[in-house]
Amino acid sequence: MSEPSTPRRAFVTGGSRGIGAAIVRALAAAGHEVVFNYRASEGPARALCDELTAADARVEAVAFDVADRDAARAALDELLARDPTPFQIVVHNAGITRDAPFPALAPEDWDAVIATSLGGFYNVVQPLVMPMVRARWGRIVVLSSVSAILGNRGQVAYAAAKAGLVGACRSLAREVARRGVTVNAVAPGLIDTDMLEGVPLEHALGLVPMRRVGRPEEVAALVRFLASDEAGYITGQTIGIDGGMAP
Repeated sequence: MSEPSTPRRAFVTGGSRGIGAAIVRALAAAGHEVVFNYRASEGPARALCDELTAADARVEAVAFDVADRDAARAALDELLARDPTPFQIVVHNAGITRDAPFPALAPEDWDAVIATSLGGFYNVVQPLVMPMVRARWGRIVVLSSVSAILGNRGQVAYAAAKAGLVGACRSLAREVARRGVTVNAVAPGLIDTDMLEGVPLEHALGLVPMRRVGRPEEVAALVRFLASDEAGYITGQTIGIDGGMAP
């Protein structure tokens, strides 16, 4: 896979751990300046910054909750006040799970899941779209899930939030396509992160034709490609990376 022709400024939500951290590493390795957000994982965020800074990458971590609209806007405004270079790559990875059978799903858990994935998309991506439009170049990549495609027992809230992101991406892609801005969703399956804790893998892997879990770096490689110049004619798509789980 070739390098992007022009290093750009990227913003990644939920970038301190798991898939998000792998995406931060991949974009930094591609030569981009990367700012990522985290909500509570200060230790991993600092460690990732130290790791990448030691490799001469340009990286910064900022703490705020993507579900908090005012906090998100204040953080973005402060970043752009210090450096007005627009973010031309935005990756919305932040998401949480509150798994429970639907009859037992607490309203506050439903609200939290929707607010982080779907609300976070609006709170972070919406303020950053117009600079991309004016520059006539932008890449927006959103992390959905195989659960949005297939559904999953105990994940009604999570699947609803991730499916909502798919619809949002398709619609936004149509709005901004003529301005050189692409919008795509990536739908991972079983990926080796802490979100697999408690998952009965022996049963779950029976649903995966490849019979293995994916690696965060594999997801990050796809995101890195979608954020590159080479992916300029791909937009409005949901691309599965799930070992063959979804048709």
